[in-house]
Amino acid sequence: MRGKTILLLVVSLTAFTTCTSQTNEPEKNDSTNLPGWKLVWSDEFNKAGLPDQTKWGYDVGDHGWGNNELQYYSANRTENARVENGKLIIEARRDNFEGHTYTSARLVTRNKGDWTYGRIEVRAKLPWGKGTWPAIWMLPTQWTLGDKGWPDNGEIDIMEHVGYDPGVVHASIHCNRYVHTKGTQKTANIRVTDAMNAFHNYTIEWNENEIKAFVDTTQYFSFKNEGKGWQYWPFFKDFHLILNIAWGGNWGGAQGIDNSILPQKMEVEYVRIYEKEN
Repeated sequence: MRGKTILLLVVSLTAFTTCTSQTNEPEKNDSTNLPGWKLVWSDEFNKAGLPDQTKWGYDVGDHGWGNNELQYYSANRTENARVENGKLIIEARRDNFEGHTYTSARLVTRNKGDWTYGRIEVRAKLPWGKGTWPAIWMLPTQWTLGDKGWPDNGEIDIMEHVGYDPGVVHASIHCNRYVHTKGTQKTANIRVTDAMNAFHNYTIEWNENEIKAFVDTTQYFSFKNEGKGWQYWPFFKDFHLILNIAWGGNWGGAQGIDNSILPQKMEVEYVRIYEKEN
């Protein structure tokens, strides 16, 4: 998500398969017991109102976020981020808030909400329409490598979707040697035809050797540690989770925006973080 340009449409290591619900949407897994994994952090979104401030913070601003995005990311504003009916709602709006034409929210995990390795699982239903760019992704908590910026310190994209290409979900990594600005990013996509009207589990499993991405139980992306140093693998330190909807921008707005579809929501049933059991 950070620093993407339209060049991201040129992909490498691409797998393109299909993942759909055979009946209605996939059943919600109400058990937090996952064989071989230990649950270490979660939010089941059981309390209505603003997101739990002990678990979530906000990135705030309107400076385009490296992608020429159009929205202003607000904080502590229920119009853009709230919990209702057992779900987290992130909402992009055209509401002229304090001089900003478009608003949305970008939530980040806080208070020990960062991890090195594990299984990160987010069950979500995506917004739809031209201009939407929802993302479930991770950035490093400490920026200590290379130029101490992006992409040297890495990025893990668990799920990205752009509304002009409905039902195609992407997972990617970015680092010094593998990044879209050089045409070398490592990425894959999968067709999830009902991603905008049904909940699916967007998941990565990450260890010192590999990052794998899944939709529900289908793996469609793998990136392996080549053992060549931080330029190829900066994914050996703490990362935190980010949930957001961008509006427009280099990728989300590559085919224009449709103001008539706003407001648009990403709904999240739960976030669960696991560590591998010894």
